[in-house]
Amino acid sequence: MNWPSVGVVIPTRNRPELVRRSIAAVRAQRYPGELKIVVVYDQTEPDYLLASTDGVPVLVLTNWRTPGLAGARNTGLLALDTELMAFCDDDDQWLPDKLRRQVAALLAEAEAEFATCAIEVEYEGRCTARLAEQARVTVGDLARSRMAMLHSSSFLIRREALDPERIGLVAEDAPGSQNEDWDLLLRAARRAPIVHLDEPLVRVLWGRTSHYAYEYATKISSLRWMMQRHPEISGCRTGAARVYGQLACWSAASGNRSAAWRYTREAVRANWREPRAAIALAAMTGAVKVENVVSALHKRGRGI
Repeated sequence: MNWPSVGVVIPTRNRPELVRRSIAAVRAQRYPGELKIVVVYDQTEPDYLLASTDGVPVLVLTNWRTPGLAGARNTGLLALDTELMAFCDDDDQWLPDKLRRQVAALLAEAEAEFATCAIEVEYEGRCTARLAEQARVTVGDLARSRMAMLHSSSFLIRREALDPERIGLVAEDAPGSQNEDWDLLLRAARRAPIVHLDEPLVRVLWGRTSHYAYEYATKISSLRWMMQRHPEISGCRTGAARVYGQLACWSAASGNRSAAWRYTREAVRANWREPRAAIALAAMTGAVKVENVVSALHKRGRGI
């Protein structure tokens, strides 16, 4: 088999120990083809000591595009000349056979441009596998659910697909660089179903290491941006209810009761069984705290 070259973009900000762990996991891949790593520092001083030419080369750059995760990823993508592109967040780790197995799955589909794999969520020392239980992912699937197991650290993309006339780069206008990964998935799935290897080959670290865990205003803005950008979500009652339920929860957590009530009504109107509406109602009455619900869900590898 003629294994294509793969470039891996690792964006990072103020997490020196974690990014070293991520780099080591990528360099330890049992991949027969050429492999390159670009570490992109966003809004922080770069550590050029991470650069290396031994074995798997590591290039260290500073984000020269829009500040934030999306701009950092695009900085890395534009610096690479490999046949395939991949992402790995600085607090995540690839398992040793991730790349080899995923590249093989992508190449088995001649028309496929984008591949993902399942993940293993690590939270407070506990690991939980998140599987999709399917091998192809469509726009309809992604409109109904964000499908959290299709994590950005599992993304593998053909270089030519990043052309503006095809999928394009990561959206740098996403508020706070949140949901930019869901947006990219939807754009990719419009062109062709996403190839999904339903094996947990990426370990994703959840918890307070996230830069966005409690930025509720940004969470709300990014979800509204997604609904405006992707009519498929609003056109799917289940998907719309899920997003409205999230908006209700984040509004309740931020203390905006009027917005929480409004989004709760929209969620129930779209799907009266939407569980996030009940969580928002309980938060508004003081029966629960959204943060406590999130923590309990994270222990099961899930989120709101």
